This record gives sequence, C-alpha cells and structure tokens, in this order.
Amino acid sequence: MADIIELKNINKIYGEKIKTHVLFDINLSFAEQSFNSIIGESGSGKSTMLNIIGTLDKPTSGEVYIDGFRTDTLDKDSLAKLRNETMGFIFQFHYLLPEFTAKENVLMPYKIKNFNVPKEVDFWADELLDMVGLSKVKNNLATDMSGGQQQRTAIARALINKPKIILADEPTGNLDSDTTETVYSILRSINQKYKTTFVIITHDQRIAEKTDRIVEVKDGRINLDLRK
Repeated sequence: MADIIELKNINKIYGEKIKTHVLFDINLSFAEQSFNSIIGESGSGKSTMLNIIGTLDKPTSGEVYIDGFRTDTLDKDSLAKLRNETMGFIFQFHYLLPEFTAKENVLMPYKIKNFNVPKEVDFWADELLDMVGLSKVKNNLATDMSGGQQQRTAIARALINKPKIILADEPTGNLDSDTTETVYSILRSINQKYKTTFVIITHDQRIAEKTDRIVEVKDGRINLDLRK
C-alpha cells in the first residue's frame, strides 16, 4: 500500500526567548488502510506529532504530506478543507455539543460545508449510529448519554464525511475496561470494513498491542517502531 501520511525531517520548537525543542528530526510514514498506535510517556512529543499530522499545528521545520498533498505550506482555508474532507478526529474528551442530539452531533461535520442534509447522508448517519450501538439513543441530547455512549457518538461523528484517515488521541482514556474493549472493537471493524487508516495515541498497552504497528516516542524521537 502507498503511504498516506509522511513526515520528513520534522522538528518542533516552542517559544522564542526560551526555546523548548519537542520533536527532533522525525521521519515517519503510515500506509493506507493501516491500523497504528503511537505510545510514549507524557511530554514525549506524541500528541504534538499527532497535531502536526492532523494539520492542527505546523512544524518548525520539515515537510508533512497527507494523501499526497504537502500540508505544512498550505493556508488556513486549504487546511480546513483538507481536514474536513480527508480526516476524522477522536479525542479523549468527546467535545459533543450539549444542546444537540447524538444524531445532530454526528451530522455536524457535514453541515459545516453543506447546510442541507440529503437523504443519503441522513441514512449514513443512522447507519453509523447503528454500527456503534446507539440507534436507541440517537435522539437523546449529549448530556443524556453515558460517557461510553458519548465517545461512541464521537466515533460516528468522525466518520460522517467518510475520511481516509482517523486520528485518535487517547480515545479510551476516560472509559472503563469493558467500554474500552467495545470502543477498540468498533475502531478495528471500521478499519477493516471501510479501509480507513488509523493512528491512535494511547497509554493503554492492551490497546497498543492489538494494533498492527506500534511507534514509541521518547524525548521527541522515535524510540521503537514495531510492525507485526
């Protein structure tokens, strides 16, 4: 498979007077349809790396390519379009809009660029909610769902625009062990069914060990790259 994500000689430095060097000459790529995890201690640089992949942050130096496009030189509007059409994001904190229902939250990324929702997209939202086991609560407000249900809503939301890439930052960090297993199973089934590329940051060694590739970041450098 071709590489859908490429980082070339990435450095990230924060601050001007007092400089903090977070990433050092990172060279890393991920193949299309792959299921990957990034592990490392807090402060190792793994979240910074994920933010750079997701175009939420820019490197101080180096080149970033997403689906064949160099992103570190794009303007804000082009980056926003690329994110909306190519990537889905799942965070530890689900960031659902509390005044909207589960289904309305799922449809939100689509409605950012299209005010009217056609029937096929509405049906797709229902299909996604069914896939994550939320059909019975799809009309519940976000505040009327459990933490696990809210996180599964966030997974469905990340898929509404049928992205090629899903970036997940500690997606099971706030969940109990049983719900963590459920969420992992959903992510893996999405990878297999829709050929979506996954890059998952996790502290959970059990989750990392179930991925096809483990990249360990230590002190801003790639310390381990284990492919199964």
